[in-house]
Amino acid sequence: MKFWLGVTDNRWYEFVSDRAFDEVNFWQPSARAPFTNLPAGTPFFFKLKRPNNHIVGGGFFSHFTTLPLSQAWDFFGEENGASSFRHFVELIASNAHAAASAERQIGCTVVSSVFYLPREAWIPVEGLFPKPIMVGKQYDSSEEPGAALWQRIQSVLPLAALAQGVEDDAPRYGAEFLQRARLGQGAFRTLVLDAYARRCALTGESTLPVLEAAHIRPYADQGRHLISNGLLLRSDFHKLFDLGLMTVQPDYRIRISSRIRDQYFNGKAYYRLDGQELALLPERFVDRPDREALRWHNENRFMP
Repeated sequence: MKFWLGVTDNRWYEFVSDRAFDEVNFWQPSARAPFTNLPAGTPFFFKLKRPNNHIVGGGFFSHFTTLPLSQAWDFFGEENGASSFRHFVELIASNAHAAASAERQIGCTVVSSVFYLPREAWIPVEGLFPKPIMVGKQYDSSEEPGAALWQRIQSVLPLAALAQGVEDDAPRYGAEFLQRARLGQGAFRTLVLDAYARRCALTGESTLPVLEAAHIRPYADQGRHLISNGLLLRSDFHKLFDLGLMTVQPDYRIRISSRIRDQYFNGKAYYRLDGQELALLPERFVDRPDREALRWHNENRFMP
């Protein structure tokens, strides 16, 4: 079993643990990834900085991406570990030891199914975690010092806790984890964003601030936070999609409602896309829009 131990800002942890968020953005002020090829579903533990040199909680790695500070706040809000955007900027700046602007690119590690240990169960790691490590380190439970760390973790966490949010028979890693884990809105947004290469599925637009991850079947209507239940859309198309004034057919062709013209006496820019195929689809077949979800939207939301 491989797992990751991330060096954690003490203020960040105090904020998210007080609110017991189920999903968090474990950000870093640098846009450079702290790891390479970390499989989705890898156990991810939080280790506080000195003087609290302990493992204090964790969850499961979902996704890593880079975002401007402003976009990270839009995606995750208080799950960034701050009560306001201003406090978020100040937290980033204090860790970067330099001023932070709204468009500063930061690294965003999405951790899902998060748990928090009571203080009496905090796990000391003195002597097992190299002092020069500033960001984090991957360990293997079959090799030292990972084996000793894993034993300490297991002494306070029943194995069932490590499977929190994942079905009992679910694989822990890869695409299967993302299909079965209890992902949140933030993970959904970042996963859809990167699956569509940060371009609108309808138009190919790549201006990041106007791109939004839309649920095909809304979460409130038993839709799930899965890439295949999402479309990356320009913000105006997202609104039209949610209102049922446009849809995508199961054959991936765009339909525009006649009601735009009838009610608003315009819509020429939208009608040019009527009957056209989507401009792009995710590279991986498993991430492409679920045809049953599209059929549901056509039958339950779209107004011809």
